[in-house]
Amino acid sequence: MAKRQFLQAQWKNLVMINYEVDPQILDAYLPPGTELDLWQGKALVSMVGFVFANTRVLGIKWPGHVNFEEVNLRFYVRYYNGSEWKRGAVFVSEIVPKNMIALIANNLYKEHYSAMPMRSSIVLTGDGHTEFLYEWKFKGKWNKLGATANNQLVDIAPGSAEEFILEHYWGYNKLSDFSTMEYQVEHISWQTGSVKDHVFEAEVAGLYGEAFEPYLKKEPVSVFFAAGSDIKVRMGDKITI
Repeated sequence: MAKRQFLQAQWKNLVMINYEVDPQILDAYLPPGTELDLWQGKALVSMVGFVFANTRVLGIKWPGHVNFEEVNLRFYVRYYNGSEWKRGAVFVSEIVPKNMIALIANNLYKEHYSAMPMRSSIVLTGDGHTEFLYEWKFKGKWNKLGATANNQLVDIAPGSAEEFILEHYWGYNKLSDFSTMEYQVEHISWQTGSVKDHVFEAEVAGLYGEAFEPYLKKEPVSVFFAAGSDIKVRMGDKITI
């Protein structure tokens, strides 16, 4: 039986910049009972920017918390529940512009949210592409993440790198050395637009830790854009190992 719905929203205009990292730097974040989900033997992390729109928490639109940006750093895991493998994401950091959002998510889901000033823009380039840019202010400086994507959208090909990055429908968070929070995220398979250019400029060490700096300063292995869709997040469960 599905868990009670906690959050309903639209996730729109997702920019995902993907980097290969040393798996050992993810050990401290790995939830008990899960293992790294590798792409062709590589451990990947993603810098992700997108917009929450038409957001409802427990069915209520809270004033001032309906439409907002998020930028996060995540990696990929899988969990075997005794009968099937579940593929999910673990969040190292999530940035939003609202303190209340960070407070609720950190308390209920043991996420790693921070609140910072944020802004975003969408610019049509006139050549069949659109520039999407997300910015957040940290220690007085604006950081940025963005991509220029083709306006012609296509379905995700089975077995593709896009499928691996975009189609994780569970979230996992480490509660302790012996317990994990698991929650389900529901949405349709997204359409994507090919990316011809991207930008990521950030104070990596200050935001995410020095261990990530050598990897997030390199060229990414891939950059994807997804149009997004309506989503639902279910209430979480505790897994004890």
